[in-house]
Amino acid sequence: MFRVIGFCCLALGSWVSAVAAQQPAAPSRLDAILAAGVLKVGSTGDYKPFTFKDPATGAFSGFDIDQAQALATALGVKVEMVPTSWPTLMKDFEAGAFDVAMGGVSVTFDRQKKGLFSIPYMHEGKTPIARCGDAGKFSTIADIDKAGVKVITNPGGTNEKFDRANFRTAEIIVFPDNIKIFDEVAAGKADLMITDASETRYQQKLHAGVLCAIHPDQPFDFAEKAYWVQRDGTLKAFVDQWLHTSIENGTYGATYAKWFN
Repeated sequence: MFRVIGFCCLALGSWVSAVAAQQPAAPSRLDAILAAGVLKVGSTGDYKPFTFKDPATGAFSGFDIDQAQALATALGVKVEMVPTSWPTLMKDFEAGAFDVAMGGVSVTFDRQKKGLFSIPYMHEGKTPIARCGDAGKFSTIADIDKAGVKVITNPGGTNEKFDRANFRTAEIIVFPDNIKIFDEVAAGKADLMITDASETRYQQKLHAGVLCAIHPDQPFDFAEKAYWVQRDGTLKAFVDQWLHTSIENGTYGATYAKWFN
């Protein structure tokens, strides 16, 4: 009897598998993008040189905006930029407001729980930037975490998370405008900001002789930047292949040089 039941169950399982194989696969997010002819890209527009939204025209520009256009071209569709912010990025992503987030987005476990990340396109970490005359004062976490030291941060992202995890004595100042925040340091309203090494290098260029990046080649931690894709393996596979190809054929390098060199 046991053998008969086992055989019946095996036969039933094979029949179910055969029927399932005949069912059409559920359309992927990639299929939907191709059908609509539009790739929706979420970006904060406040993180130069990755992403910047012109307050007068609403137009986006930056390294990752060029990358978004290149991805859309590879897909054969148009780009639709969807404004978001660091405090609302997670909520907007979960609501499906865009297909992919691009604009200097760091890989985190919390974000990984909600979606998929492409292969990384940049390795870096958090490091300080301060007025050049004070740069020697803030080389370590212990140097910074002292009474009287003012650390400024933008709200809702990995910068604020890093500060609150590492500083108990230093004053943390939350400043809402990520475009003007470095001017606050330059003007002496804060002592330093801790952000991604790539951004400290860029802001050092914009504030030449005033602000200095502090050991950007030896950041406090390890981080990667990647493109945050909605949880669709087919879409992620396409983004991965496009990014890999662009790195290998030199188009990524040319875009990088345009914005970072």
